[in-house]
Amino acid sequence: MQLRTHTFSGGDGPHLLITGGVHGDEFEPIAAIRRLIELFTRNGSHADGLQGRLTCVPIVNEAAFLRGYRCAEDDLDLARTCPGRRDGSVTEQTAHALSELIRQADYYIDLHTGGTEFSVHPLTGYVLHQDALVLDVQRRMARAFNLLIVWGTCANLEGRSLSVARDAGVPAIYCEYLGAASCVSKGVQAYVDGCLNVMSELGMLTRDAPSCQVEYIVEDPRPSSGHMQVCHPSPVDGFFEPAKDLGNRITKGETFGTVYDMVTGQPHSIASEHDGIVLVQRTFPRVRSGESVGVVLDVSFAVTDD
Repeated sequence: MQLRTHTFSGGDGPHLLITGGVHGDEFEPIAAIRRLIELFTRNGSHADGLQGRLTCVPIVNEAAFLRGYRCAEDDLDLARTCPGRRDGSVTEQTAHALSELIRQADYYIDLHTGGTEFSVHPLTGYVLHQDALVLDVQRRMARAFNLLIVWGTCANLEGRSLSVARDAGVPAIYCEYLGAASCVSKGVQAYVDGCLNVMSELGMLTRDAPSCQVEYIVEDPRPSSGHMQVCHPSPVDGFFEPAKDLGNRITKGETFGTVYDMVTGQPHSIASEHDGIVLVQRTFPRVRSGESVGVVLDVSFAVTDD
């Protein structure tokens, strides 16, 4: 399997890979990468100033996108399947092809959203790589992308695009911007600007630095700190109602939301696991037992931006 790529080459410089559509229900990344492709076409306004090579993949997981779901028909999550298999199922083959592209790049940006069921406060993330040089570049890239939250998390999670980049020594970041099955123009533009900001940081083009929008920089080294799907699980099948808005402050023990049992109607209050900010919130009210209703960013791990 080969992914549909759009590659642009300029003068001497690094190779940056940007991907979207790793999950089939995440739409701002697809629209943003399409706009980047327009900017770098032969007659585009940015083509002449490009230093290095830019590879864009608007929709990595075409099978999932055509279904309108997070996963393709084999029900495998592409972000848990890397590095995949050349002779495997559709998702395993896609993961293999994506992993090959990542290993060929010098830098990598993977754009996401909360998909159909969640919304995510705008953030740029990276793994706390054991190589100090790689980690330093990732920090620079994340800050340059210029979303509200910068989040460094443990490097031990496997199966993801960033774990492939980690093992290959390729500095990589991922981004999240809202979701809930929408495609908001503000998010699309933030992604376009963020990618161009990173390219400027890497010396691939000339661009005026924007005013800083980063509100928090958090580096949480605890095991599985970046695993959003295990946070604040629902105790029952039911209907979820949030108690806070995305981005709100919340204290440990305060009600994050309530799940009403599907059969009995009994309410089950879900308390915040720690002080912090509502980073991810379930927007699709139906929730099954054990599924996450959201994530609170633990600001006790906040660091100073030097």
